[in-house]
Amino acid sequence: MGCVWKNAALPPHALGALAFLALSGQLVSTAYAQVEPFNTFPFAITCKNKDTNLVFYLSRVTEGGTATYVASDRIAGTITLDGKAKAIGDVGGGSCVGKTLQELRTSGQALDIKP
Repeated sequence: MGCVWKNAALPPHALGALAFLALSGQLVSTAYAQVEPFNTFPFAITCKNKDTNLVFYLSRVTEGGTATYVASDRIAGTITLDGKAKAIGDVGGGSCVGKTLQELRTSGQALDIKP
């Protein structure tokens, strides 16, 4: 959808500024679309802690690329695209801690949903 300008008289530097803003907005939206969390991070991760099987669901992804996963009883963990899974708080985290996203996918612990 475009904007129609009738009888608009803008100085040359204003046209350049408008072009820059339009282009930078396009670049930002394109960059964000390429980092869609569900295309990058699994929807859920399964872990075993002692004798309990847990499912951690994707809760949020920060601008810095850290995904937070939560399970029942307020248990949570984080992982980055190039880092290893870490438990949040005192709970050990079980079979997920220290694994990369690739290791979690290879072991069948990562559950992806593709739109």
